Amino acid sequence: MTMFKKISFLILLGILISCGGKEEKKQDGFQVQRQKTTEKPKETTNSDITKASERIDLESKGVGPISTINLNDVINEDMAAEGKAVYDQMCLACHRVGKKFIGPAPNGILERRTPEWVMNMILNPEGMVKEDPLAKDLFMEFNGSPMANQGLSEEQARAVLEYFRTL
Repeated sequence: MTMFKKISFLILLGILISCGGKEEKKQDGFQVQRQKTTEKPKETTNSDITKASERIDLESKGVGPISTINLNDVINEDMAAEGKAVYDQMCLACHRVGKKFIGPAPNGILERRTPEWVMNMILNPEGMVKEDPLAKDLFMEFNGSPMANQGLSEEQARAVLEYFRTL
């Protein structure tokens, strides 16, 4: 039996010796080890720097039924009043004059977009987001909130455009 005790003692001693030796130090806090990347940074373009809502594009006519609009030098006040009524009823839920809301602010839109583009965006928002690069960028800028097609007639959309001229 003493032989059994001696062997057991030697095995236990061997286990203790083999487990010891490497000491891990406990560190306070959280630590992340990062590797340096060799990838070059992406070059920025104008579309990366300027928000789509602030970008000026007076060339594109957009995608939709409107290809040409002739605007008179003088604003038609009756049409603008009708446009304001349509805007207040159909557009005000997402667009606020003078500030970004769910969608971009309409004031100054004709300084940044062609009248045809604005009309096509009002009349054909789905097609514009699918095919027009600027409309796609606006869609992304406004968190993927699509502009609802309100089913306006061309006359109503033209009245809204006339209202936008007064802003």
